[in-house]
Amino acid sequence: MEDLAQAAERVASLMRLLTTTGGLRLKYRITAGAGAADPDGLERRDLYIECKGPDADLLLDNEGELLRGLEHLTAKILNLEPEEHDRVSFDAYGYKAERAASLREMADNAIDIVDDTDRPYRFPPMNSRERRMLHLFLKESGLQTASSGMGPGRFVVLYPEGYRIPDESERRDRNDRRGPRGGGRGGYRPGGGSGNRPNGGGNRSGNRY
Repeated sequence: MEDLAQAAERVASLMRLLTTTGGLRLKYRITAGAGAADPDGLERRDLYIECKGPDADLLLDNEGELLRGLEHLTAKILNLEPEEHDRVSFDAYGYKAERAASLREMADNAIDIVDDTDRPYRFPPMNSRERRMLHLFLKESGLQTASSGMGPGRFVVLYPEGYRIPDESERRDRNDRRGPRGGGRGGYRPGGGSGNRPNGGGNRSGNRY
């Protein structure tokens, strides 16, 4: 990323454009550098833009779709590489912290379900940032995880200990045949049956984005 002060000024120019020409009724505060760091330490964050005001709720519609759109637009303006996109974060009314807490609760529940049923558990589709957070939360269990699906339908699967994770093409083929499904208590079992479990205990570590 370019000099943080210059990057913050370019973001400020974008926000001024949105609140004048764009007509969005927003107040915003831009924090750069160490003060912008993610309090959970889950991701590197160099610029944090906190929004409030009459139109702030619009940013949170459809699970923060407009927040993600602003992050994507800002990443393009700053010429960030794809792996750098998470270094810019937009938020409103503490939505990101609440969402992180919700993801951790989902992860804890899924770990219990997989331990109880000894079957893979499929989460609902999420954006790339939330999938990474989910992988990190699930990693604490020592169980294996993998992402599957395409585009906005991409999701995370938590696998029991020793389960043979199908390769990406195999998972995609099975998902196409099954169609979209939620992550209910029964979870998601690619392939089904015991044939997917190798002999022996296997490894309780590793994840695939």
